[in-house]
Amino acid sequence: MAGKGIGKSIVLLIIIVILVLGGLLWFNFLGLIHVNSLFAPVYKLLGKEPQVSISTTQSKPVTGDLDADRLAKQREALDIFKEELDKRETDIAEVEKQNEKVATELLEREKNQEEREKTFDQTVNKYNEKMVNITQIAENLNGMRPENAVAILEALDDQTCIDVLRRVEEIAVESGSSSMGSYWLSLMPADRAAEIQRKMLSKPESLN
Repeated sequence: MAGKGIGKSIVLLIIIVILVLGGLLWFNFLGLIHVNSLFAPVYKLLGKEPQVSISTTQSKPVTGDLDADRLAKQREALDIFKEELDKRETDIAEVEKQNEKVATELLEREKNQEEREKTFDQTVNKYNEKMVNITQIAENLNGMRPENAVAILEALDDQTCIDVLRRVEEIAVESGSSSMGSYWLSLMPADRAAEIQRKMLSKPESLN
């Protein structure tokens, strides 16, 4: 019995060795491993040259292909990232350009607004100063003899004369007294008085 068991073991070992050698030959043929030097004596004994299978794996190792693919993908990713950065820089530059344009427009509007306010203030100040002078003239005329007041009114230009007469009317209303304006007009030359009355009816109060 023991002899039979040993015989079976030897047979199994032989089969295993044959399978291993066959597998090595097959993998060597596919180029997955390189064992030509191991089987070279066997090929020479049989009078044959070792079989060599040139495959993509032999000419270009898998590891080399993987590294090249990885580098190519990294380069592609870097190129895409660079394009995105360039686009962002372009967008930012465009936004900055628009902001500068808006800022310039706002500064121009602010400048125009300041000019308008300055002009308005100057006009108001001029009007206020004029009204102070007109009021002073009206008060002075009210304190004079009618003949003297008329002489002063005749020396004024039509618009100033009208402004003084209107202020005289306002002062009379404020104080509850009678206005001397109509009386002064009656003492003036008829043509001048008619012209002033016509302008008072046809023209509103002016800032000029």
